[in-house]
Amino acid sequence: MNRSKIVAIITGAISILLAIAYLILVQLLDYRDMKPAPIGQVMQQQIVIREWGVGSGE
Repeated sequence: MNRSKIVAIITGAISILLAIAYLILVQLLDYRDMKPAPIGQVMQQQIVIREWGVGSGE
């Protein structure tokens, strides 16, 4: 086997291992029991809209 084939095989193996590790990580994170935050701890942001007059001398 020449060097380019060995590099290709090693790169492919690393890619497959990373893909499997990613799938396992996603499954572990998805398995957790997600509970919503209590209402008292959720901060509500207020949006202030200000009108600017165009050509009105402001």
